[in-house]
Amino acid sequence: MENSKENQIQKLPFHLLHSGQDSEGQVRSLGISAISFKLIQGGQDGLLIIENTFNKAGGPARHLHFNQDEWFYSLQGEFLFEIGSQKMLLKPGDSVLAPRQVAHVWAFSGSPRQEQGRILIAFLPAGKMEAFFRKVTQANAMPPQDPALWLEHGMQLLGPPLKV
Repeated sequence: MENSKENQIQKLPFHLLHSGQDSEGQVRSLGISAISFKLIQGGQDGLLIIENTFNKAGGPARHLHFNQDEWFYSLQGEFLFEIGSQKMLLKPGDSVLAPRQVAHVWAFSGSPRQEQGRILIAFLPAGKMEAFFRKVTQANAMPPQDPALWLEHGMQLLGPPLKV
């Protein structure tokens, strides 16, 4: 009887991922951080969720998404955000939405008492974000400030990263 329970569990329609684990078993580095694809569902019209783990302070360049809302949920550490003209600090358990067409920039603060920062990020619809992350993680560095690269993936590059 015990064996049949184990077989039933293996057939359930879910996929368990642990912290830092990528849904495809890949290591995707951005230099100061690593991303894990947590959920890729429905292609460009669907949902993309990533976990971004930081080992140093920093974050992406100021940008906006033409067609994606971007939702952030702080898991560990503190993150500085600027969305439009609003500045805020996200602590573990805090979340914020950066609506499409609104400029935003954010960074792991990396203060001395914080060894690591982790944040969940969801894109809806996913658009070309999956392709963007697949491309930029090949260089093992934060995405370059190349306007054409950002535009190719449905975003406008607007300025440098936050200074932290």
